[in-house]
Amino acid sequence: MANKILETNNINGKSHINGNCPQVQQSSVVTGHRVSSADMISLRDVATEKVDTISQKMHRLPDEFLQQLKKNLRVILVGYGVPQNLEEFFHLHRLVHTRSDLDAKTLMAQAHKVQLEILVAISTGIFAFLHPNISLSQTALAEVFVHKRCRNLTCQSQLPANDCTCGVCAQRKGFCNVCMCVACNKFDFQANTCRWIGCNPCSHWTHFDCAIRDGNIRMGPSEMLFVCRACNQASELLGWVKGVFQHCASAWEPDVLSRELDFVSRTFHRSEDQRGQKLLCKCEDLKEKLKRGIMDSKAASRDILMFFRELELESTKRLENGEGGRAIAAAFNQIEGVLQDVLRKMEMVCDEKKRMYEKARLAVQDCDLEFLDNAKEVAELKRDMQKRKLEIEELVKGARLKHAEADRFQLMSNEANREAEKHYLLFEKIKLQESTSSRTSQGEGGGGGGSGGRSGEDSDMLMYPKTHINLLNNGPLKAESFSNEGQPFMKFL
Repeated sequence: MANKILETNNINGKSHINGNCPQVQQSSVVTGHRVSSADMISLRDVATEKVDTISQKMHRLPDEFLQQLKKNLRVILVGYGVPQNLEEFFHLHRLVHTRSDLDAKTLMAQAHKVQLEILVAISTGIFAFLHPNISLSQTALAEVFVHKRCRNLTCQSQLPANDCTCGVCAQRKGFCNVCMCVACNKFDFQANTCRWIGCNPCSHWTHFDCAIRDGNIRMGPSEMLFVCRACNQASELLGWVKGVFQHCASAWEPDVLSRELDFVSRTFHRSEDQRGQKLLCKCEDLKEKLKRGIMDSKAASRDILMFFRELELESTKRLENGEGGRAIAAAFNQIEGVLQDVLRKMEMVCDEKKRMYEKARLAVQDCDLEFLDNAKEVAELKRDMQKRKLEIEELVKGARLKHAEADRFQLMSNEANREAEKHYLLFEKIKLQESTSSRTSQGEGGGGGGSGGRSGEDSDMLMYPKTHINLLNNGPLKAESFSNEGQPFMKFL
């Protein structure tokens, strides 16, 4: 279990988590949400109580409470160097692994998502399952818990990987031969390096340091060999190192190249064969030149590759001149084929990682393009909105002009009506005066004889100036008014 914990990052510092698993907020109020004491749960409750009971409580609890519960477990896992945290973790781990009710069917059907994340983190010792930015499905989490899926979040292979039936994959729970070391069960994210040694017969991998520690790298009858712990078969190391350098050395930075040369030196420092000793001397010489700055990484890579070609030529000549050369050549050809197969598998792994990276890059690029398209659509909508706004303003302006014109015509119409009424009253007045004058003249003619007749004529003469004066006082009649058939005074003409 300690090996699993070591897969997390060690963060030094004091922790305020006590020996007992803490309640998440001892008060009954969590960020504005009131939580009853009966509903509050701890990490030990999750590790011991029934799945459905904890799940029901978690569904009633606010999300802030559940996130704080996960945060407390992250503190225990990340700060495992603190004795209290280490002791608490081992206690939780024992509680979880002594239960018999935690099977895949129960977890997928009844468990709360946060409850399942906590159980998986306690079982594996990997706090990444609690990270807020990492979200696995409940099915995947349940499979990790019951050792049916790789706990490496970047691998997630179904177990046993590649349907392997070897003793290691069949007997070791949670072991993944794609990404984990046969010796220590750990995984990391390094590739294109001599730090991992692959076994071609069984396709299992071992850390270089683990192989050195366990004695899996040893001197064979004629050369240095690697003995796989899974299948117990041996592979020669010189060809392995040559293949790694041929495929990867050109891309290594100076510090990476120095580290890889150090791996080779540690591999062949006990070599008794001539080729291994030459390789050891060459690596030590290149490390010293890189350290002193006499040679850059590109030149050092070319130098070591040239050295491997020279070794190959020497081996070929020796085989041609020696007895049993054909048998040895066949053995070397077989080894070469094995190495080529291993390198091909390494290239497949690298290609898969490149495809994953390219897929992620294309997804980000698609998001950027979609964002640009949406921005263009928004800009077009804004332009269309501005255009419609201008059109509406033009329509409003035209409507106002028409309204003003209608008001002007209404004023003209009202003025014409007043003028017509004025003329009508004028003619009524004239007619009334003429009628009055006529009756007056007729009355005087009947009573006074000849003198009366003259008086009537004088009255008519006097009436004429009065009428003329009235017309002058009221102003001249407009010619256009008399020509308008719609005016009411025309019936008197």
